[in-house]
Amino acid sequence: MKVAIYSRGVDIDQQQSLNALLLELNRYDTTIYVYADLITKFNLKSAIGKQALIPFTSISELNNQVDCLISVGGDGTVLDAVTIVGDTHIPILGINYGRLGFLATISKDELSIMVEALVNRSYVIDKRSLLHLDADLPIFGTAPYALNEFAIHKRDTSPMIKIHTYLNGEFLNSYWADGIIVATPTGSTGYNMSCNGPILFPDSASFVITPVAPHNLNVRSIVVPDSSVISFEVEGRTEELICAMDARKEIVPKSIQLAIKKENFLVHFIRLNENSYLTTLRTKLTWGLDKRN
Repeated sequence: MKVAIYSRGVDIDQQQSLNALLLELNRYDTTIYVYADLITKFNLKSAIGKQALIPFTSISELNNQVDCLISVGGDGTVLDAVTIVGDTHIPILGINYGRLGFLATISKDELSIMVEALVNRSYVIDKRSLLHLDADLPIFGTAPYALNEFAIHKRDTSPMIKIHTYLNGEFLNSYWADGIIVATPTGSTGYNMSCNGPILFPDSASFVITPVAPHNLNVRSIVVPDSSVISFEVEGRTEELICAMDARKEIVPKSIQLAIKKENFLVHFIRLNENSYLTTLRTKLTWGLDKRN
């Protein structure tokens, strides 16, 4: 078995758990690739004795030969892993060292169970859709896609902006707001939910458009098919605005032309059999924990 381990930086006091993961993988004679910065930070070459760790800095160095990419951290680390994996279809397994953990669903106390499931291939592959950004300016480099959401925001303390929104070229609405979110079903439990947007099931084949602090009481979220192309034109008193894709952001001129559509590839996630989507919802959102139940 060949696995890659990625983290954008776990806390130094979590090194023991990281070493435990490496030792557990080593029990099964696993070829282990580790993100180069992680090896340097934690001196991992000496952490597991004779087992050689192979450093990597990009997915091209893995030659698409690894069985999975293990993301060590929180949901933000998983979002980084998505941009690393890209369209290679290498499945991602998230170990949660963060707080909520909607994407990184494996706790650090489940390492032995997780590794055994990897070795025996007793897991489920979930395929999640992404959204793709087209713009008339080069932004977000080689990864103009997002797993959770795309958002437009006003800058800092500037006045609200006016976002003219079109669905397949037909006018939908002009949102007077601090910003607007287009979320995938996966991202519906993130920023979208915090702005009172609905939760979508992962296989619902939809996008949800949610305004941020709209200056109109009758403006609500709308769910649209993910076969749609959603485009925007922005007006405002300032010359620049913020575009965000998941945890990444760019400062762009307000004259930029923006359009969102479904990405032409899916990202794959490894899920242990007992961790269904409904289980995750109940656990992470503490549903059903009313004292009256």
